[in-house]
Amino acid sequence: MKHFLYVGLFFYSFRIHAMGARSPSILAKKSLSSPPKVVVTPSKVQIPFESNNTYAYIDRDRLIPKQILLKGLDFYEKNLNLIKNKNYLVIIDFKQHNSKERFFVIDMTTGQVDKYLTAHGKNSDPDYDGYATTFSNNPGSLMTSLGFYLTAQTYQGAHGLSLALDGLSKTNSNARSREIVIHGASYVAPGAKIGRSWGCPALDLRYYVEVINRIKGGALIYASYE
Repeated sequence: MKHFLYVGLFFYSFRIHAMGARSPSILAKKSLSSPPKVVVTPSKVQIPFESNNTYAYIDRDRLIPKQILLKGLDFYEKNLNLIKNKNYLVIIDFKQHNSKERFFVIDMTTGQVDKYLTAHGKNSDPDYDGYATTFSNNPGSLMTSLGFYLTAQTYQGAHGLSLALDGLSKTNSNARSREIVIHGASYVAPGAKIGRSWGCPALDLRYYVEVINRIKGGALIYASYE
């Protein structure tokens, strides 16, 4: 499957969307660096490094479902030229209930995995039972988008420190225009069920600054539902 990026240098401003909250304004416009034009990931992953143990040190505690971990590692391995921040790989397992810590940050040096709560889009969970069941790349959908992302620059918005995302897949290519970003939110907190965003993978206020500072500047994110 081929995934297309939108390229070019341009100035932009955007707003974070979070349920029941005003959208932030960016204090300073920033130019974007041109991402590669095309990235490729196979529809059925064949992973040569699984047998030669290249990444055997990753996730020794088996916190991440194996199939999505292997797909994330496969894409990481085959697209290293795209990834400026190679220190971390993020995998988000949106099939899990939103009360689970399903935002996984992998330290690619040590193999250590840290996990965090994260929100999904309001209309991805229309009956608000905590499970995302519908996904969209369409503007105004208020849904989560799946696929591969690269993290971009940070800025200060209505929710404090926030991290812009660039979609690498056909299923999330509108991330910029939809203003899908990582930010902290008070509705993301331990409990039987957390709140919903307008499509952003919002994080727990206790940890979001630390996480953003680790993964900013071109780290790979794989948002999955399998």
